[in-house]
Amino acid sequence: MKKYDVIIVGAGPAGIFTALEMVRHKTKKSILIVEKGHSVEKRSCPKQKTGHCVGCKPYCNITTGFSGAGAFSDGKLSLSYEVGGDLPSLIGETLAQETIDYTDKIYLEFGADSKIEGISNPDKVKDIRKKAIVSGLKLVDCPIRHLGTEKAHSLYLAIEKYLTANGVEIMFETICNDVIINDDVCTGVRITRLDRPEECIEIAAESIVVATGRKGADWLERVCNEHDIAHAPGTVDIGVRVEVRNEIMEEVNEVLYESKLIGYPLPFKNKVRTFCQNPGGFVSQENYDNNLAVVNGHSYKDIKSNNTNLAILVSHNFSYPFNQPIAYAQKVGELTNMLANGQILVQRYGDILDGKRTWEKELAQSNVRPTIPDAVAGDITAAMPYRAMTNIINFIKAVDNVVPGFAARETLLYSPELKFYSNRVKMDENFNTNIKGLHCLGDSSGWTRGLMMASVMGVLMGRILA
Repeated sequence: MKKYDVIIVGAGPAGIFTALEMVRHKTKKSILIVEKGHSVEKRSCPKQKTGHCVGCKPYCNITTGFSGAGAFSDGKLSLSYEVGGDLPSLIGETLAQETIDYTDKIYLEFGADSKIEGISNPDKVKDIRKKAIVSGLKLVDCPIRHLGTEKAHSLYLAIEKYLTANGVEIMFETICNDVIINDDVCTGVRITRLDRPEECIEIAAESIVVATGRKGADWLERVCNEHDIAHAPGTVDIGVRVEVRNEIMEEVNEVLYESKLIGYPLPFKNKVRTFCQNPGGFVSQENYDNNLAVVNGHSYKDIKSNNTNLAILVSHNFSYPFNQPIAYAQKVGELTNMLANGQILVQRYGDILDGKRTWEKELAQSNVRPTIPDAVAGDITAAMPYRAMTNIINFIKAVDNVVPGFAARETLLYSPELKFYSNRVKMDENFNTNIKGLHCLGDSSGWTRGLMMASVMGVLMGRILA
């Protein structure tokens, strides 16, 4: 059996920065990264040429491969510990912020844009915050470094080449089927190469780092259940992606770039928030392994549309005896996909209020033209749970007081937008699980949300393992 000192499952930001920090600390340990997708240079989406999703097999190139899903969407780095999940509650706010600042410098070294969005006009930020307070919303103004979807490619390619040049071995197109655990000690992984699916290979290591991202959240949940890895069902986010004309979002785009608004609208008082705002961006489709099509947003540095898109997400927390939040969110997505014949569904906000579906001819007559050309006009309320839909409608009304025109009748809502972070793995501040030698990082661990905080978790793990 081949053996390494460290095996990292998943080549998203958490896994990448674990290896990167170990190399920067001049580690003598052997490192293997197992990634079921392609290398950066082989990752591309045919939709740019075909105009429609072709259902890449075996995996969607947007969600899978070196640098993970987040880097191939909008590529934004949030530079405040207040954004990006609950990691600060595990390691402390001071260490979280210090590591964000350190990690940001690494991104700059590999080619990130030096410009920081959202810090140039504090007086206007105060005005926006005042409007938010009056509307019952909280504004989280966070400095943003925008990589850009296309620029992120070259940045992560440089990191990939740096890692391999410094002795890190990366197995692409390789599936991790399971971790090997004996007497509460993790001793290795079982993998399968895509070109040899009938052959299961066991590889040993002293330390196993699982960093499978949102794409692998359901896989990690299964592994935790099968091996008694301590975890608890957490939050799952169900929502829509909203698209409006740039003119509507002009002030917020210029002052903040990304407006992070949080509310608890009546009557349910669930947490509802905006997420992943893309000025001049493009709505996109991502496909998960079970043929689930979900909506996301891209934002390029050099290519701009006439629209701004952002997600509105409703947080769902379930209580005993229910413990399958990921499966619940997937069922919502499957219903929506069914209505759209496997594609993304889009509906005008005014049609939702009128209780009618949207027709293609109505979209063609609107000021807001969809930036995802193969989205299917229809009725998202036929699949969206009543509680979530009510929260979204009331939240949009509140945002309209902060951003006049946001609740215009032509505003587009795309579905399903789903975020799977629900499996919260129980760990100490050094990311040790109850299984010796096993660590879980990034969005699949339930502790982070987004590129920067996942990268931070990787940096800290790298320091521990180096």
